[in-house]
Amino acid sequence: MSRPPHHHLLLLAAALLLSPPCAADPDDERCLSSLHRSLSDPSGGLRNWTTSSFAAPCVGFISNLQGVTCNNGRVYKLALPGLSLTGALPPELSNCTNLQSLDLSANALSGPIPAALSALLNLAVLNLSANALSGAIPRDLAACAYLNVIDLHANRLSGPIPDELGLLVRLSTFDVSDNRLSGPIPALLANRTTGAAAGAARFNASSFAGNKDLYGYPLPPMRPRGLSVLAIVGIGLGSGLLSLVLSFSAVCLWLRATDRTATMPGDDAKISHLMPDY
Repeated sequence: MSRPPHHHLLLLAAALLLSPPCAADPDDERCLSSLHRSLSDPSGGLRNWTTSSFAAPCVGFISNLQGVTCNNGRVYKLALPGLSLTGALPPELSNCTNLQSLDLSANALSGPIPAALSALLNLAVLNLSANALSGAIPRDLAACAYLNVIDLHANRLSGPIPDELGLLVRLSTFDVSDNRLSGPIPALLANRTTGAAAGAARFNASSFAGNKDLYGYPLPPMRPRGLSVLAIVGIGLGSGLLSLVLSFSAVCLWLRATDRTATMPGDDAKISHLMPDY
């Protein structure tokens, strides 16, 4: 009597579950423990992030840590959105070298985006939106060649958008709206596409909106710096005063000229004085 086909699948699953776990990767342990030390967790969303759990964050494809997803014994996805977390992003996040997705959106994280994240060469999704991150966008992120998503909207990031990010050919979602960015939008992020979508930007204006000092297609061009109200008032008062002085000076000169003309003898008197008598 042959066994049903699904019986073999059950035996395979049991073998996987009963097989001895792989040794924990020390890089993942450093990554997660450093992140935990850098964060404050007022809502208790990371209550199961304990020192003992960092020693073995992954058992095959399974992790007991909130927000951690494993693949073959390594952390490959870290998702902790909307947990009211505060603190800064540690550079040691770069130790999760197999990480493909990092989502820490909708928290209250502050400080800069670590340039060390460029070591996450497998990273495809980076979502740090709706936090209070500040400083510049690291140009080193261009080293993450597999990035499909960069979402940094609703932070306090400043400075220019690095031109190098336009070299990320896999990038399909890019949002830096509602920050404090300045300067021109890199041409490779705003270039007009060809074909069916001819004339459209690679990323539309909504990806860049809410940055008052950011300019260039698909946003309007740079606006000339306008004069302040005080400067306009000052120019008006100065012009009026100058006009008054010039008018007064002109009247004085006219009066002096008129007075000199009135005190000089006429031309007829001078001619008759010079003519001889006959």
